[in-house]
Amino acid sequence: MKLDRYDLKILDILSRDGRITKSKLADAINLSVSPCWERVKRLENAGIIQGYSARIDTDVLVPRNPVWVQIELKQHNADSFARFEALVMQTPEVTECVAVGGGVDYLVKFEARTIDSYQRLMDKWLVSDAGIERYFTYIVTKTVKRESIGIDIDV
Repeated sequence: MKLDRYDLKILDILSRDGRITKSKLADAINLSVSPCWERVKRLENAGIIQGYSARIDTDVLVPRNPVWVQIELKQHNADSFARFEALVMQTPEVTECVAVGGGVDYLVKFEARTIDSYQRLMDKWLVSDAGIERYFTYIVTKTVKRESIGIDIDV
């Protein structure tokens, strides 16, 4: 799908303000409401816009302790990666996981009620068939910045 400057501007604006009205969005990109909204629908149907959501401060609801963990696996093959990633997907305390290069295999973010509950969970992972060779835990002491990013495209 080829995107033009109007599409890119729509994506930029919606990534920052998903609640913007149709008319304000149209004004912001200098189109009338109908063509603007047709573009939004086209972007949604193409899967470029996957949904709209609210950023919720979950700490207000249930205080959590964020913990980042570097994980190295014993073996580096497709089965080992799939087994570990399946465990990650079925663990609700894991809120983020990325595979990385450079000496470790994964960076995993846990949101635990307590540090003790995080460690108990990690102990279970270690005796499971997840294939963890080594892990390093980093307790978050302060969040410096947490922000959703917009699309920074020159149009």
